[in-house]
Amino acid sequence: MPQTVIEKITQAHAVGIPTGHEVQAGDYVTLIPDHVMTHDNTSAVMSKFKSLGVRKIHDPRQPVYALDHNIQDTSKANQAKYRAIESFAKEQGVTFYPAGRGIGHQIMVEEGYVRPGGFVVASDSHANMYGAIGAVGTPVVRTDAAALWATGTVWWQVPRTVKVHLTGELAGGATGKDVIITLCGLYNRGEVLNAAVEFSGPGVASLSLEARLAISNMTTEWGALVGWFPVDEITCDWLELRANYLQEKHGITDRIPLEAIEHWRQNPPCSDPKAGYAAQINLDLAQVSPHISGPDSVQVMTPLAELARERKQIHKAYLVSCVNSRLEDLTAAATVIKDKQVATGVEFYVAAASQLVEEAAKITGVWQDLLAAGAKPLPPGCGPCIGLGTGLLEAGEVGISATNRNFKGRMGSRDAQCYLASPAVVAASAVAGYITGPEPITSSPLERFFEEFAAPDSEPAISGVTIVPGFPEQVAGRALWLPVDNLNTDGIYGKDYTYRDDMTPAQMVKVLMENYDPGFASQITAGDIIVGGYNFGTGSSREQAATALQAAAITMVIAASFSQTYLRNAFNNGLICVECPTLAAAMREAYAAKEKAGVKTIVSAEPVMVDFRKSHLSWRDRKFLCIPLGTVVQELVVAGGVENQVRQKLQ
Repeated sequence: MPQTVIEKITQAHAVGIPTGHEVQAGDYVTLIPDHVMTHDNTSAVMSKFKSLGVRKIHDPRQPVYALDHNIQDTSKANQAKYRAIESFAKEQGVTFYPAGRGIGHQIMVEEGYVRPGGFVVASDSHANMYGAIGAVGTPVVRTDAAALWATGTVWWQVPRTVKVHLTGELAGGATGKDVIITLCGLYNRGEVLNAAVEFSGPGVASLSLEARLAISNMTTEWGALVGWFPVDEITCDWLELRANYLQEKHGITDRIPLEAIEHWRQNPPCSDPKAGYAAQINLDLAQVSPHISGPDSVQVMTPLAELARERKQIHKAYLVSCVNSRLEDLTAAATVIKDKQVATGVEFYVAAASQLVEEAAKITGVWQDLLAAGAKPLPPGCGPCIGLGTGLLEAGEVGISATNRNFKGRMGSRDAQCYLASPAVVAASAVAGYITGPEPITSSPLERFFEEFAAPDSEPAISGVTIVPGFPEQVAGRALWLPVDNLNTDGIYGKDYTYRDDMTPAQMVKVLMENYDPGFASQITAGDIIVGGYNFGTGSSREQAATALQAAAITMVIAASFSQTYLRNAFNNGLICVECPTLAAAMREAYAAKEKAGVKTIVSAEPVMVDFRKSHLSWRDRKFLCIPLGTVVQELVVAGGVENQVRQKLQ
């Protein structure tokens, strides 16, 4: 049976597949990833790992630790955490990169851990970035990472693949960042939600490797699980540079063998001619012009030419993060800002994606040009992108950033606004004091082309679902309707608490939904069922967005659809999640007036009842079909999560 390249790479890394079975979208598989990267959350993964009763990591070559998120925090507590991670890495024989070496995702690609045809995961939502090298890169959650350390394996449901066919070439100051901003804004109706995106077409050859890294990185914000680019001469030339660096600097020859590069040139990973795609999107790169994302959402875009006319004042500008802080990005910004000065009243923060990138920028003079113009340097790391360290947005401020996320409250105050743009636009805006580009530009209408080949099943099975021992056949509870789509994990569990390992369950409940509805915690009771809209739990991979609901004794979450990363966190911790778009639509209709009035949490007077065997829900004497929960998920819930399941297997 023909396979997509995603299915092929998955099959090559899977174990326990029945003889003759060819992996297809929808299959649940157990696989052995090449590597798993963890960053500051390594501390939390360590705790989970140790709780399994395992003393040694199954394969010390598989994990990679890179400290990058909270590196500006010099408190005794954080430094002690960092020392503990380094000590554990040394004890276990795991490769460790200290604070200041760079952002984990950048390290993974520049140090050769990611290569064509590979399968690499990270306990961070931007693992999609690895797809730019021709690998399957996808996020896992902390619990998955602990299980990987213990067993070397992880479970994965193979996603459907959406082909994005690129033609033409970028022009008029447009960049890779503008490509992904355009895709996020033009196709913002769930077209690629939880899918693998496979970029193809003659337009790919016109994109630099750095542009591909930026595009793959932000397929996360688009809702995809994978953002894969084909392997071509640009890829192989870049890999040769990395291979030579590794050999000359460290004597490492096995991460990117030179003979393998020649093999990839001649036999690159690719999909079969008649592979089954779920849908196709066509984009003419020549139509792409500089665009701005936001404010406060990556699914809202505005042509720069239009927004520049408003002269929208800014207070802070940022050139940081794993999406746009490589040498090409710093050079683009420096070209704009050289011999100019950052506007009075504006703070412009810059941080290279890694120490190697910063060193290269200093050799070329790019770094000096940025600082001479008044940019404020930060160490190579995440920092303000995750809302940590120096330079956060304050109430009433407006920021423009070359980062990948602009969720309300993520980069500072909930009462601030944040826009996303390319490095050149960020630099030009920092100099002008308002959102603008480096030169006058025009924009043309964008054509929207989306063709769905295989519509999802409209009617799931309503009977015959096997119920494993210990899993409830029915559950009922009071419904809390949250009338919003794309409720992100920052809204569920804020960034101020994500890297605090000392939060008690009671403290977690107190701040639950703080960035979405500050009054949420005072309204909930044990046994409640949350009902949400589409793409519930989008955003970062923090598992507290699931475990905090468990701490509040929420029975389950029902939503029109979920972020796949959120589903992993929920199921891995034993929290039941059910997809039912028709129930969400019914509640939206029933409570339209309250939603219009701005009520964030609507308590239903009528309970919701779920029948798992028949795969239907009941509310207000109506029945709604839902997606069946199979035995793989049921077993996770019965075990109380993947940690207990792994513990039982090891015993």
